[in-house]
This record gives sequence, C-alpha cells and structure tokens, in this order.
Amino acid sequence: MRETLLDTALGTFVAQGIAATPLRRIAQRAGVTPAMLHYYFGSKKRLVEVLVGERLQPALEPVRARMQQAGEDPAGWIAGFVRGVGEAVDAHPWLPALWVREVLSEGGALREVVVDRLAPRVPVLLARQLSSARAQGRFPDDLDPGLTVVSLLGLTLFPAAGAPIWSKVFGMDMPGTGRITQHALALLEHGLQMDFGDAS
Repeated sequence: MRETLLDTALGTFVAQGIAATPLRRIAQRAGVTPAMLHYYFGSKKRLVEVLVGERLQPALEPVRARMQQAGEDPAGWIAGFVRGVGEAVDAHPWLPALWVREVLSEGGALREVVVDRLAPRVPVLLARQLSSARAQGRFPDDLDPGLTVVSLLGLTLFPAAGAPIWSKVFGMDMPGTGRITQHALALLEHGLQMDFGDAS
C-alpha cells in the first residue's frame, strides 16, 4: 500500500503540481482515505521528502554510475552523463515533466532540494571533473565546465520533456529516449562543423 500511495502521489504531482495537490486528492486517486496517507507519511511535507529519497534520487543514479564507469576520460564522463540521463528518462518517464514543473519553474517545490541534495551528486560533480581536466589540458580552454553541463541537460532532459510539442511542430514521430541520446552524442562528437567566427 505504501508503494502504491507513493506512485499515486508522484503521478498526481507530475500532472497537477506539488503545491496544487492536497493530500485528499492523492487519497481520492488511490481509493483510500486521507487518514491512510497520514498513517504512512504524517504530512504532505514528509511525503515529498520520501518521494525525493525513494523515487527522484534513485532515478538519477544511472547518470552517476555511467560517469563513474568512464574512469579518467572526460569524453567518457560526458557520454556517460548523456547515456545515463537517457536511461533514467527511459526507466522513469515522469522525470522530465517533474523536472520542468518542480525544479525549473519559479516557485517549484523541488528546486531547493535539487540544489542542496541532488546537484552535488551529478551535475556539480561533472563540472568539477571537467574543470580539473581543463586545468590539465584534457578539456578545451574555451568551454566553461558549468555551462557545458547545462548544455548537456539541454541536449537530453529538455528534448524528452518537450517531445510531444516538437513532434507536432516538426511533423515527426515522437522521439524516444534512445533517439534523443543518439542525436546528442552525434552532435557532441561531430559538432556542426561550421565557422561562427568571433563567439563574442
């Protein structure tokens, strides 16, 4: 029952937002009384904390694991990050929508949690690794490590979140996570091979 309630809460939060979802609505969708939610979680705040620890944090572990498998290779770290995000989204389709609604949007309920607890485990770690590699001459001097990580998120998580829109805009089939991952890696490997002159 506890796992069912967590899944129901997650689905409701993704669809309606954390701030806009009272516990009674989750209870209604789960077919239980609000007292049942209080029994397992005590409060909405505690329920959100449990979701972060038992759903969101584990969902991001493939990204960290993929990066660790790369050893000391900056290209491997980047590829691991891209593939890890693809695997996370594939296994947890709710992740992009939750990220956009509760992390990116102003007032999102998970923004501080991500900044304080989750960011140091993956994006900040990758930025530090790239910064160290740049100091050793193993990563381009003209690329900012932090902005590189932001760009990687832009190539992976955001296309997954916007897939229903872009498939209509460009009249294409809905891109799956495998296709998004492949495209991101190809773009990173080959670049646009265009001369943009002075970037400033």
